[in-house]
Amino acid sequence: MTINTMTKSPVQNLYQTDFALWIQNTVNKLKSQDFSHVDWENLIEEIEALGGRDRRELESRLTTLFEHLLKRHYVSLPECYRGWDVTISRTQQELKRIFRDSPSLRNYYLTVSDECYQDAVRNMSKEYDTKFPEDCPFPKEIDSLLTTN
Repeated sequence: MTINTMTKSPVQNLYQTDFALWIQNTVNKLKSQDFSHVDWENLIEEIEALGGRDRRELESRLTTLFEHLLKRHYVSLPECYRGWDVTISRTQQELKRIFRDSPSLRNYYLTVSDECYQDAVRNMSKEYDTKFPEDCPFPKEIDSLLTTN
């Protein structure tokens, strides 16, 4: 046994060796209100990571939406329109679910929408020889953006 392993509790070792079992044990301890045996340090870290994951998911989906809206409105390839339209619709649905499950992310949307749009422009400029608008031409208000055809 290493010194590091000896200083960690069995619960912390479980976190490192079998994450799924650690989750199951943590949930069981919380349900039974056995708070003194909960691995609080790792539980807090995981909960914080969930918030970061949701924000990254929002950014990724929003960038994808902007990319396909840009292609659909500024790239003249009619044979691709149907696929782009499907991706736009699917991404709008996914974003609606994200906002339904975490309404507070609407505020985060306001802080990252311009950055996501700029990322989309950079990505599409590499893929297509098209001049895309510097400023976002799509609705800024999230509900309008998610219903735009």
